[in-house]
Amino acid sequence: MTQDFSPAELAQHLETLESRLAYQEHWLDTLDQAVAQQERRLEKLEQISALMRERLREQHQALQSSDSQGLGRPEDEVPPHY
Repeated sequence: MTQDFSPAELAQHLETLESRLAYQEHWLDTLDQAVAQQERRLEKLEQISALMRERLREQHQALQSSDSQGLGRPEDEVPPHY
């Protein structure tokens, strides 16, 4: 099924397609920037998470070593007046 378009109609269709393409390119660029920004934020959050895991591991090890050396936790100690 073919339609015969006048030159003016063809020009209008072409202009419409070009406008849509420009709009889509704009939004692709916008989305690309958003994805890049999210990627940078994710990398920072992963670094923070790794640092927090390491600090937690260090604290856990410090607690274990103080327990193994006979040092109790402060809340487990009996005050001197008992």
